[in-house]
Amino acid sequence: MIRAVIFDVDGTLVDTTAMHASAWYESFEYFGRIFPIEKIRSQIGKGGDQLKPVFLSENELAAFGSDLDRYRREHWKRNYLHRVKAFPKVRELFQRIRNDGKSIALATSSHEEDLVVYENAAHIGDLVDGKVTASNVAHSKPAPDVFLVALEQLDLMSSKEAIVVGDSPHDAAAATATGLLMIGVRTGGYSDKELLMAGVREIYNDPSDLLDHYDSSLLA
Repeated sequence: MIRAVIFDVDGTLVDTTAMHASAWYESFEYFGRIFPIEKIRSQIGKGGDQLKPVFLSENELAAFGSDLDRYRREHWKRNYLHRVKAFPKVRELFQRIRNDGKSIALATSSHEEDLVVYENAAHIGDLVDGKVTASNVAHSKPAPDVFLVALEQLDLMSSKEAIVVGDSPHDAAAATATGLLMIGVRTGGYSDKELLMAGVREIYNDPSDLLDHYDSSLLA
């Protein structure tokens, strides 16, 4: 029986995927590294600890990895964070889930101060029972850490009691490693094939579409 829903945030509840890809592209460029933005975008959904090694060698990570993290963080805060908007009907979806007697947790690779902005953008702060950010785990997605901590916060005995909603194959990899089923949304720009191959069980256009089909979805 499903007792709780664990939501990814970036790209799932708030429209940030393209902005994160741009922020990473510009940050790599600052350090003299140019990569196709499409390749960077395919890695969005991972935390920086998992994303950087895709593009940088061990020597590069040792030489300027920490400086890159600091630069990208400040660049994101200065140029992008204030522009974040939520997808339609996120609050209404959360209200439907709560009215159905289920708990809600947020599990993100983002920083805690970013999550505050995202919650405000979506008007969901009063509807959330648990929150997991980068500061709560050793490894970000696709490692399963964020979902394992979310299960603990929700006081669930089994992964069978919760379901994940996310937008990327990296969310699906983390969910699968935790034994959680996942509902996918197309808002992160990943194809249905990519999501299904990663283990996603159902796919909807966005949170509004999931709300419209709530009664026939895995949430019900």
